[in-house]
Amino acid sequence: MNNHTDDKFGMKNIRTLGLVSFFTDFSSEMVFGILPYFVTSTLGLSRTFLGLLDGSSELSSYAFRMISGTISDKIGKRKPLVILGYGLSTISKPFFSFANNWFDTFLIRNADRVGKGIRTAPRDALISESVPDAKHGKAFGLHRTLDQLGAIAGPLAAFLLLQIVDIRTIFLFSLVPSAIAVLILIFLVKENTSSKIGNPVKIFSLFGKALKNNRPFVFFLVISGIFGAGAFNFSFVLLRSSELGVEKNYVPLVYLAINVAHAAIGLPIGALSDRIRKEFIILISYGIFGISLFLMSIAYDTSTAYVVAAVFGLYLGISETVQRAIIPRFVDPNLRGTAFGIYNLVSGIAFFAGNVIFGFLWDSFNLDVALWYSGAITMMAICGLILFIKKFKPIVL
Repeated sequence: MNNHTDDKFGMKNIRTLGLVSFFTDFSSEMVFGILPYFVTSTLGLSRTFLGLLDGSSELSSYAFRMISGTISDKIGKRKPLVILGYGLSTISKPFFSFANNWFDTFLIRNADRVGKGIRTAPRDALISESVPDAKHGKAFGLHRTLDQLGAIAGPLAAFLLLQIVDIRTIFLFSLVPSAIAVLILIFLVKENTSSKIGNPVKIFSLFGKALKNNRPFVFFLVISGIFGAGAFNFSFVLLRSSELGVEKNYVPLVYLAINVAHAAIGLPIGALSDRIRKEFIILISYGIFGISLFLMSIAYDTSTAYVVAAVFGLYLGISETVQRAIIPRFVDPNLRGTAFGIYNLVSGIAFFAGNVIFGFLWDSFNLDVALWYSGAITMMAICGLILFIKKFKPIVL
């Protein structure tokens, strides 16, 4: 895409993909804002199971990102896998309406996240191939903005619907925006023809190359793994809001506060990360996560529940905006895809452990014990990151 017409076509494709993400996130966030309440109150399942549910589903997502990216490179096609991923998520979420036990819930949640894992890597490749390299920042920025607008609209829709229908009906309603997304994807999104990989790639040999003699990358993986083992999903923030007196119908507004803070911090923190070392930004995100732990402990009413949610959203927004941008700074350009795959795998395993442990400690002891555990692990990660900043400098290309 080198001429003006192609550029216009490419950005139109990006806007269309952005609409796909908008409607998909609209659907997903309708569900996720009420799912913790549904799991623990409607189905009567434990916090430990909620941690297992969140952790396993994210691990599934990370694992399938590695697989789908490699497959899309191999076959030279992006769109079929993107359709498969969005389609799987679309048909899975409404089945929450019929879930009656832990197995149903586990299967549906993981199916949805497997769909996300299948679509993410080829979708990002589709975005990058729609426009010239010089417009990648603009393209991904536009896509992310529309994605975040969907993340804000979803909880708001769930809140409004809860005033007139029950929680299971909302799961059925989630099919509507998600189906719109798939139809837009099938009929309006175009793709360039990608070249196939000529020779089979031995994934594990690439893993070895990315890790061998690369102390900065390995060190950062260890730090990320440590932090992930102490972190937890937003579901526990929503559970805490219920404990603080937020009624079921208003829990989606707590989730809305998380997503608004997440969206609001993205642009300014992205601009700041271009001016100072990105590792300092991650240090800030770890610190804000620590503050959210403290606030969860001392929160005492519904108003403070929203404060906790907003601070937690700031942590998510900073971390997700900057963390992946660190990887290319310490890895050979030819191995960056593999490095991201390793990072995703480590993050998924650590996040799985963190969620299960946090839920187990809250169930078996109390919230304060779980928060002390997360706080101690976070301090270890902060100390490790400070040492990392002092010890290693990014590769200058």
